[in-house]
Amino acid sequence: MFRRNALQLIAISALSISAGGLLTACSKSAPEFRGVDITGAEYAHDFALPDQDGKVRSLKDFAGKVVVVFFGYTQCPDVCPATMQELAQVKEMLGPDGERLQAVFVTVDPERDTPELLKAYMANFDPSFVALRGDDAQTIAVAKDFKIYFKKVDGQTPTSYTMDHSAGSYIFDPAGRVRVYSRYGSGPDAVAQDVRSLLNEAK
Repeated sequence: MFRRNALQLIAISALSISAGGLLTACSKSAPEFRGVDITGAEYAHDFALPDQDGKVRSLKDFAGKVVVVFFGYTQCPDVCPATMQELAQVKEMLGPDGERLQAVFVTVDPERDTPELLKAYMANFDPSFVALRGDDAQTIAVAKDFKIYFKKVDGQTPTSYTMDHSAGSYIFDPAGRVRVYSRYGSGPDAVAQDVRSLLNEAK
């Protein structure tokens, strides 16, 4: 009796291991990101702001694409142009998949960043890049949801001020879920790898 029970236990264990192996083989492993994995974050939900052409945009407009959202301003001397140039490089590095990358620039300086200026600024990097400009209240609200810090720093004249602001980017998967926080200075290779991972995951 003892021998028969022992054999039954061995058989059950073998079946359990076999089933577990099948489950592991059939399930997709989670991607390993170069940026900070923030999958499931309870912030950076969405935006609803006018673009450089006056059309209100939100994440659903870019369904099926990986969306990279960056907050900045056009008169930023270094961080903002460097980030946008990096995103242009990433799009090029992706080859044909570059058409499935959408860069979104949200200005934290709506006072000076007119739609015309934003349109020209985006054209410097890639015509497909979108710039968003809300009023003061909208800018504060969306920055709060994305946990973005920004502050006006007075200059020598009323119009020569600068803007202190957070320098990282948020990366959303093709389903519109925030997945990665990319720190400033990560480099195009790291961002391109994370974008590819999200595109492959969606296949």
